[in-house]
Amino acid sequence: MDDQTLHPAVGGKEAGYLFEFREDGVYLTIFPDAANGLMFELLDLRQVLQDNGVTDYDISRLSHIVREAAGQPAKLTSVLPSENGPEDVPEEEDESDKNDAAEEEQDAAVIVDISHDRMSVTVRYDTSTGTRLPSAEAVEQALADSGVVYGIDADAIRSGIEGFSPFIAAKGKPPRNGENARIERHFDLGVKGRPKVDEHDRVNYKDMNLFVLVHKGDVLAVRIPQTPGEQGKDVCGNDVAARNGRPIPMPQGKNTEVVDENTLIASIDGQIVDKGRKIDVDPHLVIRDSVGVGTGNIDFAGSVEIKGNVEAGFVVRATGDIEIGGMVSGGDVEGRNVMISGGVNGMNRGKVRAKEDVHASFAENAVIECGGTLYLSDVALHSTLSAGKRILLEDRRGMITGGSSAAGEEIRCKIVGNQAFVVTRMTVGVNPELERKYRLLCKDYKESKQRLKQITQMLNTLNKIDISRLPQERIDQINALTRSQFPLAGKLKRDESEIKRLEEELSKMQNGRIRVSDTIYPGARISIHSIMMNVQSEIKRATLTVKDDHVDIGPY
Repeated sequence: MDDQTLHPAVGGKEAGYLFEFREDGVYLTIFPDAANGLMFELLDLRQVLQDNGVTDYDISRLSHIVREAAGQPAKLTSVLPSENGPEDVPEEEDESDKNDAAEEEQDAAVIVDISHDRMSVTVRYDTSTGTRLPSAEAVEQALADSGVVYGIDADAIRSGIEGFSPFIAAKGKPPRNGENARIERHFDLGVKGRPKVDEHDRVNYKDMNLFVLVHKGDVLAVRIPQTPGEQGKDVCGNDVAARNGRPIPMPQGKNTEVVDENTLIASIDGQIVDKGRKIDVDPHLVIRDSVGVGTGNIDFAGSVEIKGNVEAGFVVRATGDIEIGGMVSGGDVEGRNVMISGGVNGMNRGKVRAKEDVHASFAENAVIECGGTLYLSDVALHSTLSAGKRILLEDRRGMITGGSSAAGEEIRCKIVGNQAFVVTRMTVGVNPELERKYRLLCKDYKESKQRLKQITQMLNTLNKIDISRLPQERIDQINALTRSQFPLAGKLKRDESEIKRLEEELSKMQNGRIRVSDTIYPGARISIHSIMMNVQSEIKRATLTVKDDHVDIGPY
């Protein structure tokens, strides 16, 4: 008990350690700190013991207790400090003890951990063989013994020998892969179809930027070449291969040419048609007057711009887009996209067709068909309208009166019919052209699949006989049959992909709807996904859809 009085406990939880001097010996508690690790070094504990007169203990036992950090008292030694305490020990004897202790200390072993990819090296210490920090030379020798010769960080080593914490002693040089070649386009098709805005921020709906035009010699695209990879080196001095960038072909299409190996320019004046892998320039035909007796019919491989009208009985066909500054009055117009500033007066004889979209001011006694969206800015009177996706009349009067309108996905307008209850037919959820194409393709796919099955069965049967005994004419027939199965299999694969695409397009029509922001008058005959409804009384601001096999009238 006197020893406990003369030697009170040293340390505490805040210090990370606690020495207790009990009757049966000296006990040490190490408090673990997961966040910060040990807050002291082994030499600090030895100094505390020495300051309190404890010199007879096992150093390896002390090191073991520190590494275990159990948070519970562990007996270090049975030998208690002398009653006189460290202050009564002669200075010469104390220095002698220090020298003896220093002579007993050994360097901690240096452990070199090389990462799996040999791009970094971690050095840590094993204090079970010694508790003295090694020298920088010892660490460098351990690295050399482990085959580490590259990326050694001398500064990290000098810092690492000041404590027992692991540290990164060497790093390799990672390989640097090359960049793939890429194509930079020098045009923007995003402005296509948007109305032109003048310097006073006024929108001109008669100029819809239907064409993105270039002149001969204009730069269309520039290829940024691929770059080579830069090889790396691991800590053992071995080269680490890098991947070179991949090349990319120039997107040279019709009416374009490559100069300086990496620059694509237009070889004619025309309209840009970007197909992804290819960039074409379609020639652009400008008719500065109306299409009529002075011009005759127009059939052009490219885009056409007509400043005037298309008169009755005349035809304008183009593989590209068509822009008409005036009206279509009883003429036939067919192109990829069709923009008509003055509208369509079909006179019950003309027709407008487009693979994609149609823009017009109005339609009267007209037939208009498109695969995309039909935009009318005013009215549709007694006309036959058909769009693969949508029919939109939301500007000005926004009226559909008489005739029939059919869209695959949606019809939006302000007024349907009129106060005279004229019959006005509206159909959504049906794209006849798409459905026809889907049915024909499914039929052709089924026949091709049956044909391939027959060929496979015939070849399996022929493989069981010795064809060398057959006449040459028969052998040639068998060889031709064998060759025919490969293009047929390729066709089936392409047809499967196209059928899937068409099914996705058709599935989008399952949510067909009609939205009317003002009034649907009696006389309107509505069909949504083949579900019919005859309007008997006025319907205001409504959205019509199909729900539970009937036409549902919801809010606009």
